[in-house]
Amino acid sequence: MGREDVELRRALEFVRGFARRRAPRVVDVPGGFAVLDDRYPGSYDDNKLVVWAGDDPGVVLEAAERVLGGREHRQVNVDDDALGAAFAPTFAAAGYEHEETLVMVFRGAPPAGPPEAERLEVAELLPVVRESWRATLPEASEEVVDGLARRIETRLRGADRVGFRGVRAADGGLAAYADLYAHEGVAQIESLVTLARHRGNGHARALMRSLLAETAGADLVFLLADAADWPKDFYARLGFETAGRTHSFLKTP
Repeated sequence: MGREDVELRRALEFVRGFARRRAPRVVDVPGGFAVLDDRYPGSYDDNKLVVWAGDDPGVVLEAAERVLGGREHRQVNVDDDALGAAFAPTFAAAGYEHEETLVMVFRGAPPAGPPEAERLEVAELLPVVRESWRATLPEASEEVVDGLARRIETRLRGADRVGFRGVRAADGGLAAYADLYAHEGVAQIESLVTLARHRGNGHARALMRSLLAETAGADLVFLLADAADWPKDFYARLGFETAGRTHSFLKTP
């Protein structure tokens, strides 16, 4: 097994372990497992199937209907590129949308100097996350927006070390924030967000450089990026390289 294969395997195992540890309920399904959180029934990430083995997409579709039957959505993540591509036609015929995600591993040189990002507490971060979701979903109710924001509290159970980091604008307000997870020598950078009014001022780059400095001692540093969106190119310029890809299938009312 080559270096890239080992890194991809460790990253995917990390993601699956994180999902299991944060979930109130885990259910075995063919080829993988499902996570469920009754507090946030509308959250795709907290209520989904994760599979990486098998050869019958119909069996997975049946499992999604059975396990997610109380939810309005059906979310299935396939953590194997070839398997996801093979399942895609059957899922499309069943009305699922298909997206691909890149697993990007940091292979550059860690930035010199100490980390400069600020450590954020959940209480401080919650109103900022609410603001971000409100801008993204202007028609959503306050209950929905609050639920989406409060999901960050469940992440604290996902790894040995879970932290939130941020950088501030000149006026002292939080400009960009991200999650940092570390577990058994592996670190993941996740949920990087720059608030709309602060975009284009280099805050995301400053935050990423600080996170890379903080994780300099990890065996592996990785992140997940939408294969069809521009941030993957931003991450590549910082020294991240694609180690593999996963597939997600979503069906909504």
